[in-house]
Amino acid sequence: MAWEAASQKHVREYGDLLAQAASGSSLTGTERDLLREVLRCSPRVVHLQSGHGLDDVALVQAGARSVVGIDYSQVAVRAAQRRADELGAACRYVAAVVPGAPLADASADLVYTGKGALIWMPDLTRWARDVARLLRPSGHLFVYEAHPAVPLWTWDEDQPRIRVDRSYFARSHVNDTFPARGAVEWQWTLGQVVSAVAAAGMEILHLGEYPEPFWRPGGVSAAAWSGRLPNSFALLARRTRLQQHPESAHPVTVLLVDDHPLVRQGLHAVLSAADGITAA
Repeated sequence: MAWEAASQKHVREYGDLLAQAASGSSLTGTERDLLREVLRCSPRVVHLQSGHGLDDVALVQAGARSVVGIDYSQVAVRAAQRRADELGAACRYVAAVVPGAPLADASADLVYTGKGALIWMPDLTRWARDVARLLRPSGHLFVYEAHPAVPLWTWDEDQPRIRVDRSYFARSHVNDTFPARGAVEWQWTLGQVVSAVAAAGMEILHLGEYPEPFWRPGGVSAAAWSGRLPNSFALLARRTRLQQHPESAHPVTVLLVDDHPLVRQGLHAVLSAADGITAA
């Protein structure tokens, strides 16, 4: 399969990746800044589409209690588990399709993803709902990903240019650059990403756009990366403590039988955490 063939890179470069994992250098400064308070609470992390697993070791080094990595590839999962075991990192890996990770509901304090993850999601609504399912109440989602406008930029070195064969609003495109070499990637606008997360019952805490790509291929110095254009974004969201069922589009009203002031006050305190539920 294509995924397994592509993941052989994690085996061929095992030694170099092991050294990178040990250094904890895979998390960017932006990621560390935005996750500092979350990691201070020693969260249990689920990493969707964990790939080589370097970020998982770095998250543990930065304060995470444990990380469960989910990836399509058996090859990637085995290589990442071997690295984590060698380094004594509290990481466990599962080969599974996303969305639909075989993990219990409310099993994560933090769901971490990105760096080339959303481009493989054909249904962003299902993905966001599965993230909300995995999160404990008040748990966090963190996405650090290529900006949705990136497919439009050429890799010309003299000046930034827009590819005339692509559209920001297209459903997908064929990635003809390294390392994809012909893979079909799904496209999502920034508005679609934010809307899917919010509709799944998560509160947006931070949304930032950055000129720096999360990854630069060796030997390429594109003018689009010089600071004038968006190349990455970060989103931090929090699951609300009580949620409506994602299929429900109607508000719920609770009728009080006992209208004692203390009863009403207590019920309002509980319902204040819920979206679309009121007391009458």
